[in-house]
Amino acid sequence: MTTLDQCRARDEQDPLRAFKDQFSLPTGVIYLDGNSLGVLPKATSARVTQVVEEEWGNGLIRSWNTAGWFELPQKVGNKIAKLIGAGPGEVVATDTTSINLYKVLSAAIHIAAADSPQRKIIVSERSNFPTDLYIAQALCKEHGYTLQLIEEHEIASALTQDVAVLMLTHVNYRTGAMHDMSKVTQAAHEADILTIWDLAHSAGAVPVDLHSAKADFAVGCGYKYLNGGPGAPAFVWVNTKHADRFWQPLAGWWGHATPFEFTPDYKPAAGINRYLCGTQPIINMAALDCGLDVYLATEELGGMSALRTKSLALTDLFIALVEERCAGFGIGLATPLNHAQRGSQVCLTREHGDGLVGAPSGAFAIVQALIARGVIGDYRAGDGKAHKDIMRFGFTPLYIGYADVWHAVEHLRQVLVNEEWKRAEFNQKHAVT
Repeated sequence: MTTLDQCRARDEQDPLRAFKDQFSLPTGVIYLDGNSLGVLPKATSARVTQVVEEEWGNGLIRSWNTAGWFELPQKVGNKIAKLIGAGPGEVVATDTTSINLYKVLSAAIHIAAADSPQRKIIVSERSNFPTDLYIAQALCKEHGYTLQLIEEHEIASALTQDVAVLMLTHVNYRTGAMHDMSKVTQAAHEADILTIWDLAHSAGAVPVDLHSAKADFAVGCGYKYLNGGPGAPAFVWVNTKHADRFWQPLAGWWGHATPFEFTPDYKPAAGINRYLCGTQPIINMAALDCGLDVYLATEELGGMSALRTKSLALTDLFIALVEERCAGFGIGLATPLNHAQRGSQVCLTREHGDGLVGAPSGAFAIVQALIARGVIGDYRAGDGKAHKDIMRFGFTPLYIGYADVWHAVEHLRQVLVNEEWKRAEFNQKHAVT
């Protein structure tokens, strides 16, 4: 049995342990939901105050030039690029993941239509994040395409001569299962199919190398592992061979080649800058910039490679402890054991329950009972068929330690042993689950 003292000893040996001090974490909270909303970096409050009180308050409109506001999408984008295997000037931070997906999927459809007009299918996983599927459905309706939804094991057989675009999320939001980006992209390209990768659960969580994978398009989120705050700007990357081939559909003035000439006709900026649209949210952008600075500070310790090593160690420990300490309570594992197939989260299932409020497995209520104990994870509902209810726990190596993992599992054991999850207050659903 793994002991708490052994976990504390591992924390003492952890070269990344000091980074926890760079975040504001409430006392008594073990935060295992950074895959939904990252923690507040301590530097962010002062930076946002500076933007509001000094740059906006005193600099006023002059700060677009004097404080570098206008270049923030590129500045922040270049920091993100280092985490996803992209080059300088290839990424911009802007808008939301959904909006950026609309842009790149529109571009991919137009490029495919020019090269292979007979291809009219977009393929994605049935368990992909729903907003990605909604965006694809809307564009399919607009362009006369068909959205074909498949299971993960069906990807290879789905890459037929009728398919224009393969749209996948690199790390599945429900299970934490991770695709082999290089292998899947190569298979798609061999069939002359463009690829779009959603990196919402990858950027800052697992090493990504878009160049090496020869991907075509990628989008991602700024408020999860990148700790940019609620509603932080997302990001978009386009392979340079595609960047100038199509005007993205939201042809706003920030994506214009010369926005301050104020001409009535649109002329797209070169490269990735044409994927900008309207005026950027500067306060939010500054907050995201702070979150990224913490990642850059890890480079001397190995950067994403070191973070990945610790992430796998934390998730291995969590899985092992659940097996040791929570046996006999119907807890199953939805996340792959294979390191190459695992993101930075662990998703548990509940094989049986007492049929309480909208969650027959009891998974929802177990998560609520854990939250009441200060262990914050989250719940994702199943479909009553192939996809089970999920108890989801994200592991951010910057501020999670080995002792945290031990305590989290002990709380889970207590919730199960004492049947705390059966209490009425833990079976009341809120607007956000």
